Amino acid sequence: MSLRDKIGAIIERPTFRNAILGVILFNAVILGLETSKPLMEAMGPLLITLDGLCLAIFVGEIAAKLYVQRGRFFTDGWNVFDFVIVAIALVPAAQGLAVLRALRILRLLRVVSVAPSLRRVIEGLINALPGMGSVFLLMALIFYIGAVMATKLFGTAFPDWFGTLGKSGYSLFQIMTLESWSMGIVRPVMEIYPYAWMFFVPFILLTTFVVLNLVVGLVVNSMQDAHHVEAEAETGTYRDEVLSRLAEIEKALKEKSAD
Repeated sequence: MSLRDKIGAIIERPTFRNAILGVILFNAVILGLETSKPLMEAMGPLLITLDGLCLAIFVGEIAAKLYVQRGRFFTDGWNVFDFVIVAIALVPAAQGLAVLRALRILRLLRVVSVAPSLRRVIEGLINALPGMGSVFLLMALIFYIGAVMATKLFGTAFPDWFGTLGKSGYSLFQIMTLESWSMGIVRPVMEIYPYAWMFFVPFILLTTFVVLNLVVGLVVNSMQDAHHVEAEAETGTYRDEVLSRLAEIEKALKEKSAD
């Protein structure tokens, strides 16, 4: 077995992936501790050293994958994701790039690429994006119609909330999230327009409880499809292994009978 094959066997082991997951979580704790000024004054050099050690492990992992997979490395979206996250951490935080130090916490997102269950969630979300496009278009139409109506109906008396199309859209978005929608906006409007509830209540029912549930349903269906595809792939791999072993046994029996 060549050195590339040996390294490839190591990085494919579950123990290796679990070890990388542990380093990711440990690094997240270190980055959180670095936000504390008292802790940085007391043990700043140690935290920085541990952070650098974690980064060195990540760089070593990426380098090992590049050595084993070579060009195939960049054909896997999760490998590209890991590569970008680690590359951001390697950018020197100097002068105008100091804000990149805050982006180091993005290393925690590597948990997504390491944990299979989280990968299924992200893959389900990505697969749901085409279907959600239609839902978002429907929501945009509803918001536009609602913003035009709210501006014409309530803009004169409440210019801060409904004075322009943009302000109306923002206020309607706040209402959709149910953040202080009743006491903060709707009840004050109803003091001047008693029948304003006939506009706001259907809008809430349509956007919050119907359209958003459509989005949730699309994501759930996509996650189920992704899980089904993964289960089929695992079944196919297991079947191929069984067939390969049966072929080897059959070959050995034929050779034995020939002797």
